[in-house]
Amino acid sequence: MPTASEVFTEINSRLQADPSKVKGMNAVYAFDLGDAEDGGQYHINLKDGSADVGAGAPENPNITITMKPADFVDLATGKLDGTMAFMSGKIKIKGDMGLAMKLQSVLR
Repeated sequence: MPTASEVFTEINSRLQADPSKVKGMNAVYAFDLGDAEDGGQYHINLKDGSADVGAGAPENPNITITMKPADFVDLATGKLDGTMAFMSGKIKIKGDMGLAMKLQSVLR
């Protein structure tokens, strides 16, 4: 099973290779994966068809998503449905809910 940081590296590679899936999206996602091993702060910064993805908390995020690292990995790999995770409290969202809905297309 990949780690959360490996998943963010993979997302970054995919978006660098094919930025078309985020064309027209301008959003800053902050991820707070807690203090567990492989936790921490990550970001996905989408701007004018380019993407910056990696470790560290972004400035002025449009949305902050708080979850456990293992749940994030499951979400990114399709084992965990975002809506179900939100309804069951595995994901906490602060900010623009519309961006949360678009997250699946960014992650995959």
